Amino acid sequence: MMETGFDVVLALMLLGVGGWSIIARNMMTAVIIFIAYGLLLSLAWVRLHAVDVSLTEAAIGSGATGLLMVIAAHKVAGDSQRVVRLSRGFHVLAAVFATLVAIGIASLAFVLPGAPVSLAAPVLERLPESGLGNPVAGVLFVYRSFDTLLEKVVLLLALIGVWALARDQDWGGVPGLRLFQHPHSVLMLLARTLPPIGFVFAIYMTWAGADVPGGAFQGGTVLAAMWILVMVAGVRRVPRVSSPLLRLAIVAGPLVFLAIGFLGFVAPGVFLAYPDGLAKPLIVVMEVALTLSIAVILGLLIAGPPRAKDSA
Repeated sequence: MMETGFDVVLALMLLGVGGWSIIARNMMTAVIIFIAYGLLLSLAWVRLHAVDVSLTEAAIGSGATGLLMVIAAHKVAGDSQRVVRLSRGFHVLAAVFATLVAIGIASLAFVLPGAPVSLAAPVLERLPESGLGNPVAGVLFVYRSFDTLLEKVVLLLALIGVWALARDQDWGGVPGLRLFQHPHSVLMLLARTLPPIGFVFAIYMTWAGADVPGGAFQGGTVLAAMWILVMVAGVRRVPRVSSPLLRLAIVAGPLVFLAIGFLGFVAPGVFLAYPDGLAKPLIVVMEVALTLSIAVILGLLIAGPPRAKDSA
C-alpha cells in the first residue's frame, strides 16, 4: 500500500512538473524545472526496476543535458536584442497540434497486442555464454553492438558540430568555458575534495557494469562532471582543442571498439563477434576505452567551441 501511494504521488508530480515546465514563461525557470523533471523521471525508472535507464536519465537526460540547456538559455538571454511576441492564433495552433499529438500517442495504448513479443527469455538464456551478469550490458555489447558503436560515433559527430561553430581565427584554441575562480569559495573546496571520490565511483561503475547496473556511459558521465568541476573552478586549465592527447582520448573509445569489431573477422568470422571465452574481457576493454572518450567528449560539449588561441 505504501509503495502504491508513492507511485501515485510520483506520477502526479511528473505530470505537474512536466506541465509547469511547459507553461513557465521564463526560459531559465523552464530549464531548471526540466532538470527537476529528469530527476523525478529517474526515480520512475527505478520503480520500474530499470536501474541502468535510471542512471542514464539522471546523468545524461537531467545532468548533462540540463547543464547544456542552462548554458544555451544564458547565451540566448545575453544575445537577444528584442523580445519576439507571438500572436494568440499561433499559441492556439501550437496547443491544438500538441493536443492532437498527445491523443495520437495515447491512443496507441489501445491498439497494442495483448501479448507483446519479448526476447527477454532467450537473451537471459544465452547471456552466460558471454560471461556477463548484467543483461543490459549483454544486449548493448553482444546483441546490438553495432548500434552501440554508432551511438558513440554520434557523440563524436556532435562534438565536431560544436567545434564547427568556432571562428576561423579561434580554431585550435581554448574552449570558451566560463570560469568562477575564487580561492575561498565553496566551489573551490568541492573542486579539490570531490574529484577523488567521483573518480573512484566512476571506475567502480565502469568495472562493475558488466555484472551489475552501470557501465561506460554512467562512469564517463561522472568523470565528465568531475572534470568540468575542476575546470570551472580553475584548479585545472581548459585544454586546447588542438592537443594531440585530447584528440586521442576523444577517438580512443570508437577506435578500440572498431579494432575489436574487426578482430571478429579473424576468429568467429563475423564483424563485432567475440572469440570463444574472450567476450567479457574484450567488452571490459571496450568499456574502459569508451568511458575515457565519453568523459572527454561530454566535458568538451559543455565547454563549448574554442573562443581564443591564448594559452589556458
